[in-house]
Amino acid sequence: MNPEQALACTAYIRQHTSFEPLTGIILGTGLGKLADEVEIEKVFDYHELPHFPISTVESHAGKLIFGHLSGKPVVVMQGRFHFYEGYTMQQVTFPVRVMKLLGIEQLFISNISGGLNPAYELGDLVLIEDHINLQNQNPLTGANVDVWGVRFPDMLEPYNYQLLQKGKVICTKAGYNFHEGVYVSVPGPNLETRAEYKYLRTVGADLVGMSTVPEVIAAVHAGLKVFAASIITDLCYEPRLKKAKIEDIIAVANEAEPKLLHLFKEMLG
Repeated sequence: MNPEQALACTAYIRQHTSFEPLTGIILGTGLGKLADEVEIEKVFDYHELPHFPISTVESHAGKLIFGHLSGKPVVVMQGRFHFYEGYTMQQVTFPVRVMKLLGIEQLFISNISGGLNPAYELGDLVLIEDHINLQNQNPLTGANVDVWGVRFPDMLEPYNYQLLQKGKVICTKAGYNFHEGVYVSVPGPNLETRAEYKYLRTVGADLVGMSTVPEVIAAVHAGLKVFAASIITDLCYEPRLKKAKIEDIIAVANEAEPKLLHLFKEMLG
C-alpha cells in the first residue's frame, strides 16, 4: 500500500459522506455487536472501497460504519485483517491510515486472546498496557512516508496512559473482573504449543493473540492515541490448558461482549 492508495480510498469515502469521525474503533473476532449500538450515518462494505482489503475470517462482517456512539462521532471497523490471511503488514494497517486521513484523533481496539497469566479466567477483561511484537514483519518496513510519521517512532507508551486510567475507573465502577496486561502478538493462524505458551509467559506476556500490534504500531506512527482491550476466551496455562475449539472461543467472546460494549461506550462519554 502507498500514500496514493490511501488518499484514493479516503477521497472515495469523502465523495459519499461528509461525516467526520474523531474516534476509530476496530472490532475483533466475536465482538461485532458494538456496531449495532451506533447511530448510523453511512455504511460501506469493504469490497466497495478502493484498495481496501477484504476480511476472510468468517466471524468478521467486513463493514466500515460511520455514525455516533455515546453521542460521539466514530468510524467502526466491523471486522479486521490479519497477517495470517495472507495480507502484507501494509494491507493489515491500511484502514488505520485511512481513518487517520479521515480525521480521527484516537483509536480503540478490541480483540480476543488466550490467557497466559494464571490469575486470568474465561471472560475476563484485560486492558492492554504494553505489548511484545513477535510478528515476523513490521508495517513500517520500507521507505518512510514522512507525512504519516517519523522514521523511528518511539514506542515507550504505545497505549495512552490517560485512556488506560479512564478504562480502569470504568471497569472498577462496573464491578468487572479486569486486569492490566502485556499482550504478545504472534503470526498464527495455528494456536501455540505447550512449550510456546510457557515461553511466552516466561518472556513477560500475560495474554496472546494474532492481531492488534500491527495496527497499534501504525497508529502510534500516525500520532494517534491508542486504547486496547481484550477478552480472555481460552486459558493457556497449566493445569487449565486444554485443546481449544473455535466455537467455544466465540461463545465466550459473545457472552463477555456486553462488558466490552459498555467499556467502549463509557470511554467515549
